[in-house]
Amino acid sequence: MPNLTVDIAGICLRNPTILASGILGETAESLLRVGSGGAGAVTTKSIGLEPRQGHDNPTVVELEYGLLNAIGLANCGISEFEAELEAAAGGQVPVIASIFGKDESEFAEIARRVVGHRIAAVELNLSCPHAAGYGAELGSDPAMVGKITRAVKDAISLPVFVKLTPNTGDIVALGKAAVAAGCQALVAINTVKAIAINPELGRAVLSHVYGGYSGPGIKPIGLRCVFQLATAGLGVPIVGVGGITSGRDVAEYLMAGASAVQIGTAVRGDGPLVFGRVVGELEAIMASNRFEALEEMIGLAARRVSQG
Repeated sequence: MPNLTVDIAGICLRNPTILASGILGETAESLLRVGSGGAGAVTTKSIGLEPRQGHDNPTVVELEYGLLNAIGLANCGISEFEAELEAAAGGQVPVIASIFGKDESEFAEIARRVVGHRIAAVELNLSCPHAAGYGAELGSDPAMVGKITRAVKDAISLPVFVKLTPNTGDIVALGKAAVAAGCQALVAINTVKAIAINPELGRAVLSHVYGGYSGPGIKPIGLRCVFQLATAGLGVPIVGVGGITSGRDVAEYLMAGASAVQIGTAVRGDGPLVFGRVVGELEAIMASNRFEALEEMIGLAARRVSQG
């Protein structure tokens, strides 16, 4: 059988699928269920220093090819979440803590708080498109990406992943800034900034007006971003995100240059068992194409373009 294990920044995953931040990542119980469902690792919901209510309802609308959400980084705050982190770390797969802050000192403080709970890595949310003063508003500036990444790297010894925004004219510049500051992996992408209109009411559907679009509709964008980062030769593994619902989708991301993938919106429809199904489909694709290990697939399309 094909070997599905992969190493991301020294973290060994039994398969290349990871729960994306924001889906079933609020409690230890939900994180443990995802691990039992077949994921190779899990990522928590993004956690801030203090509790945050987020935006008023409606915050989520289902569209033809995905979901549009403007949750607004609602969370319970790090003090309350520490117990959930500790319990989740007792499961069968690595836990990645997603964090956000308003500046480099806040990111560093939260990072120091989470590392005491047996997590495997910290993911910096520099890409949420619907929270003023956070996420993509910070992460669209390469200098700020570097500043925040360096502050967290100086504060902790665990691997640091940086989640990049697609809402930029140059995602490679953001990736270069993160790598230069010492990050060990790039995660691409977060949701695409978008809007939905209700023609009967003549107004935006979401209370916040703008939201983040996820699901199958953004897969070509995610693939393009991963491909650009991979062909830039930045020297760190890339975790691909956006619109993954099948083993074939995973294969596409791997061939674009990703070493692993995150799955989010598909969990809403299929639950935690989506990971086992996707991994089984990927295994079948590898067997039928005589790939013995993931390394043979990773970056295949990118290499063939560079070879002409």
